[in-house]
Amino acid sequence: MDLPRVFTIRESGHRIHNPLTDDKLAALGRALNPEPGSRVLDLASGSGEMLCTRARDHGVTGTGVDISTEFTTSARARAAELGVADRVEFVHGDAAGHVSDEPVDIAACLGATWIGDGAAGTIELLDRSPRPGGVLLIGEPYWLRRPPNRARVEACWAREESDFRLLPDLIGHFAELGWDLVEMMLADPDSRDRYKAAQWLTIRRWLDRNPDDELAPELRAELSSEPIRYTRYAREHLGWGVFALMRR
Repeated sequence: MDLPRVFTIRESGHRIHNPLTDDKLAALGRALNPEPGSRVLDLASGSGEMLCTRARDHGVTGTGVDISTEFTTSARARAAELGVADRVEFVHGDAAGHVSDEPVDIAACLGATWIGDGAAGTIELLDRSPRPGGVLLIGEPYWLRRPPNRARVEACWAREESDFRLLPDLIGHFAELGWDLVEMMLADPDSRDRYKAAQWLTIRRWLDRNPDDELAPELRAELSSEPIRYTRYAREHLGWGVFALMRR
């Protein structure tokens, strides 16, 4: 049970596996301002940056669950580096279907809503872990503007236009599901660029070190095509944000 190796190679230079920068992740923490000792569950926790920095900056405790052995190892190392290994733990496992053993104050999934087959299913999964009055954090793409045709939809890594919503429609969808939006942090063009462009440098450096690897042709093709696809299509059409929800 692990992520495909191509994914971990592509994102191996990231501490945050979504389009939030360090500053935006920290600003989100300050906006939510969790009480010291608050418990957090982070599903698809990646390299653990959100949970580790919340433990350092706000004194929270919690658990991260991720299917990647490499990212889980990185998360444990980050916890040790920040001196919070006694307050957070990282579990290698499938986040899909994972429910906390005891109620948490914050349940999060930042950028991996495939674990619930979309936003609605992920919200339903997260809702099984918080205490009454707890907060959900969900990271989700949205359309900045609707793509004009199917080719452009697919160029934005979607199968159908209905995979994503315009931002007001996404917020309305949360309300339809019975949740109040109480805070949000949106990736701006620069933070989206930082997330995507850093992958290209990581891929190029990996290719230089591993020219004969079986994945080299696939990653060479990706490096040749993705900068054009991102700058021509996705950068114009696709946004991303983290949304804090409380049940009505």
